[in-house]
Amino acid sequence: MKPIGDAIPAGFRRTEVGLIPEDWDVKPIHTLADKIMVGIASAATHAYRNRGVVMFRNQNIKPGYLDDSDVLYIDEDYEETFRNKRLRAGDLLTARTGYPGTTSIVPVKYEGAQSFTTLITRPRRNAVDSEYLCCFINSEAGQSFFDRNQTGGGQKNVNAGILKHLPVPLPPTKAEQEAIAEALGDADAWIESLEQLVAKKRHLKQAAMQQLLTGRTRLPGFRGEWHAKTLGEIAEVKTGPFGSTLHERDYVEDGTPIITVEHVGEFGVEHSNLPRVTRADKQRLRAYSLDVGDIVFSRVGSVDRNALIRPTEEGWLFSGRLLRVRADRKQAFAPFLSYQFHGEAFKCSVRNVAVGQTMACLNTAILKGLPVLIPTIPEQNGIAEVLDDIDAEVISLEAKLAKARQIKQGMMQELLTGRIRLV
Repeated sequence: MKPIGDAIPAGFRRTEVGLIPEDWDVKPIHTLADKIMVGIASAATHAYRNRGVVMFRNQNIKPGYLDDSDVLYIDEDYEETFRNKRLRAGDLLTARTGYPGTTSIVPVKYEGAQSFTTLITRPRRNAVDSEYLCCFINSEAGQSFFDRNQTGGGQKNVNAGILKHLPVPLPPTKAEQEAIAEALGDADAWIESLEQLVAKKRHLKQAAMQQLLTGRTRLPGFRGEWHAKTLGEIAEVKTGPFGSTLHERDYVEDGTPIITVEHVGEFGVEHSNLPRVTRADKQRLRAYSLDVGDIVFSRVGSVDRNALIRPTEEGWLFSGRLLRVRADRKQAFAPFLSYQFHGEAFKCSVRNVAVGQTMACLNTAILKGLPVLIPTIPEQNGIAEVLDDIDAEVISLEAKLAKARQIKQGMMQELLTGRIRLV
């Protein structure tokens, strides 16, 4: 179905929104709506109450839905003066600031609610399906319109005048619009279920870490006291190279990777866009090479970030903004130590002792002085294995979630341009 060069496929025509089927139309959104207006725009702070009429803000607007976990309430008497702006089920709310153009649908339970400085579109029911219209506005094509037409200097925004001219590709029947919206809604439900699974698994991991890394819960077969040690007693800590040792001009396309703070991720070192240096530089900087089981620790900025070095990263270098922690294998099992570093208790300790006025900083002496609670090596190994298994599940679920989002984007591209017809 894709055109070759500038050729237009049979049954399609070129429009301002790209190629669409010949039986589709393109109309500005104002011709499909009974009303496009701005929500309450007057200062309302004095009317805030603990209960009353719900008022949504731009930050409550998410792609396709309203996040009602943090809503405001306003006085009923004050709200009465803005009754002409009350929301109806099926209205669309579009963010003016923050993420301008992001659009959600007002559900039935918020019929009669208000919104503060958002854009409100009331689709004409015999002209367009609200769900379809919301899907298009949040699509790549819809959002690119706002990207091109935003106003403002430091903080970009959109206004009702811009929104009114949004061109909308329109299938000929509401039945087809509804079918497209339903298919994309099913994809959203799939994504939401995966998001919930990821959140549940992450919560499980945090609970397991709190119990296992403190000795509150012991694995079967393990007894005995845990011991508090300073990190300096169980590991060597070394600062990365400073000064003019490494410069961007020394980087090469094919060489030894250097891990920087930006590459320290939740589940280890992220391998994208790693700077690299020549073999000669690697030899010159061999004192800063990494072994399997080393842990790189952020020295500046986000000082609680750290990552365990895996076999594929052996022999890599670490930058001057990192510290290298090399565990004494007779006392500490590196994966267990890495999980300790990711625990909230250790992170709080790091943040509390970091120095610097404008940016938090660590050094070898500070990090070496921090206490770590450790059991025997076999128990450390067992705890790390349990947490590794949970991590593997989280990583697998997040890969599925990323794939689901990618599939949905592909569906939107095909369905909202008529390349795939459902009716």
